[in-house]
Amino acid sequence: MRIVARFAVMALCGAIAGPAAAQDPIADFYRGRTLTMQVGYSAGGGYDITTRLFARHFGKHVPGSPTVIVQNMPGGGSIVLANYLFTAAPKDGSMLGVFGAAVAVEPLFGNPIVKLSADKFGWVGNMHADINSCGIWKGGGAGLKTYDQIMKAGMTLVFGSTSPEAETARFPVFLRQAFGAPFKVVNGYKGTREINHAMQTGEAQATCGMYESSVRGSYMGDVASGDLKIFFQAGIDRKVELFGDAVSIGDLIKDKGEEMRQIVELIFRPSEITRPIAAPPGTPADRIAALRKAFEATMKDPELIADGKKINLDFLPMSGARVEALMAGFYKATPEIVAKAVALGNEAQK
Repeated sequence: MRIVARFAVMALCGAIAGPAAAQDPIADFYRGRTLTMQVGYSAGGGYDITTRLFARHFGKHVPGSPTVIVQNMPGGGSIVLANYLFTAAPKDGSMLGVFGAAVAVEPLFGNPIVKLSADKFGWVGNMHADINSCGIWKGGGAGLKTYDQIMKAGMTLVFGSTSPEAETARFPVFLRQAFGAPFKVVNGYKGTREINHAMQTGEAQATCGMYESSVRGSYMGDVASGDLKIFFQAGIDRKVELFGDAVSIGDLIKDKGEEMRQIVELIFRPSEITRPIAAPPGTPADRIAALRKAFEATMKDPELIADGKKINLDFLPMSGARVEALMAGFYKATPEIVAKAVALGNEAQK
C-alpha cells in the first residue's frame, strides 16, 4: 500500500508540475520559427561577417531553438534598415536588426531622413565594442603613412563613404572641419567591401569605418602587405595596438578643453557600440529579456569564440542594458553641444 501510495503522490505531483513545466511562452513562440537578423550593409563586410558568425550559434541559446537566418538590407550607411526596423518590421521578436550605432543618434543631428528614436528600440546587445579607424591605400600615391605626413603633404585625399551620416563620412568631415585635414568625401558606396575595391581601382585613396575586427579579418592581408596603412584611430580613451603609430582622436583633443571632448563623445563614441543588435519598438518585454539572456550565453559559447579566432576576431561584447544606457546618455547632450557637433560633423552647406 505504501508503494502504491508513493506512486500515487508522484503521479499527482507530475500532473501538477508537468503542465507548468511545459508552459514556456517564449519557447512556444520560437519553436519551429525562423528568427531573421537583418544587416544594414552589403554582404562580405565587417557587419555581415560578424553577424553571420554570431547567428550560427545564437539559435541554440534562444528558447525554442529557432532557425536563425541573416539577410542584407544595405542603404544609406544602414539608415534604410534602421528606419525599416523602427517603422515597419514585425514587432513580435521574429526579426532583429544590426546597423551602425551612429544612425541611432542621427535624430540629435536633425537628420529628417532618419525616422527613429533610439530609446524606443529593444537593445539586445552589442557583439563587439570595437575601435574604428581610417586608412590610406598605397600612401595615396605619394608614400604617405601617418596623419602628420598627410597634413603636410599639400594634397587632398578622396575618402570613399556609404552616406553622409555614416562614420565613413562623418569622421573625415570632422577632421577636416575641426583640424583642417585635406579630405574630400565621396558618398554612395554600399559598404566597406565596395569602398575597398574603389581604393584598389583608384576611385578613392582612403576610408574610415575600418574597425579593428574588420582589419583583423577581411583586411589583414592588405595591412600586412603595407597596401593599407591605418593612420587614425577613433578611440577617445583607448588605443588599438594593431594600429601601431596611428594618431587617436584622444590625442588630437588632448588640449582642446571639455567642450570639444563632449562634441567628440557625440561623434566618435557611438562607433564603439560597433555591432549592436536591436529589436523593433513594441517587441514584448519578456521576449527582449529572453533574447538578451540568449545573447549573453552566445557570446560566452566556446564554439563561437573558437570560430572568431579562426578569423582573428576576439569578441568584446556589451550587454543590452549597457547599450541602452549609452544611448540614453547621448540624448542628454545639451543643445549647444549638439549644435556644435552638427556643425563639425556635417558637410558645410553651400
